[in-house]
Amino acid sequence: MSYKGYIIDLDGTIYKGKDRIPEGETFVKELQKRQIPHLFVTNNSMRTPEMVQALLREQCQLETPVESIYTATLATVDYMNDLNRGKTAYVIGETGLKSAIAEAGYIEDSQNPAYVVVGLDRNLTYDMLVKATLAIQKGAVFIGTNPDLNIPTEQGLLPGAGSILALLETATRVKPVIIGKPEAIIMNKALDILGTKRSETLVVGDNYLTDITAGIKNDFPTLLVTTGFTRKEEVPNLPIKPDYILSTLSEWSFDEN
Repeated sequence: MSYKGYIIDLDGTIYKGKDRIPEGETFVKELQKRQIPHLFVTNNSMRTPEMVQALLREQCQLETPVESIYTATLATVDYMNDLNRGKTAYVIGETGLKSAIAEAGYIEDSQNPAYVVVGLDRNLTYDMLVKATLAIQKGAVFIGTNPDLNIPTEQGLLPGAGSILALLETATRVKPVIIGKPEAIIMNKALDILGTKRSETLVVGDNYLTDITAGIKNDFPTLLVTTGFTRKEEVPNLPIKPDYILSTLSEWSFDEN
């Protein structure tokens, strides 16, 4: 069938750390040329949509409107606003996460916040983990921007936000509310933004545990590309097969699907 919309991952799909994935770039340019609605949906909470837009321009030679970028950070703020538990938060994360939460009117509180929000923070300290642990134990809503155990980079697979969440979950015995892929929260919002039918919207990504599982759990067709997290040799053992499995996105034919 011909898909009317695409939900596309970034890390490991369109680029890999500081490395370009040329086939990913060509794939996006073809979507743009054909004027097919698409949305970049990323679990990466370190960058604002504007920072992602600049990265795509400078690293991948892709010009994309900022409205075509939906991050786990934006979905987190939407969730907090909907929950309406108060306007205080303790945040473990980098610029993209902290700035968006502050701009949404949340005041930093490390003692008795309404929310503890955790994303990837490359300057993580033990003291930050202590503050988060104590706040969660006092009853703060524990939110994880995404469950990614690793992030694919040019160096290899580095620790992701999910690794930090696992530590805090062990320390507090409280499971976080996960906003990003593979959960429904971010996928349903992405579909609302795209405005396409679920069955006609293809989820494209490199990570079976997040991107593809997000599609499978939420009734989207899926395309796994083995340029990032999930390796080709793992494919035979996947519990539920994606609808499509490609070595690179150059193998995708828009006219035949």
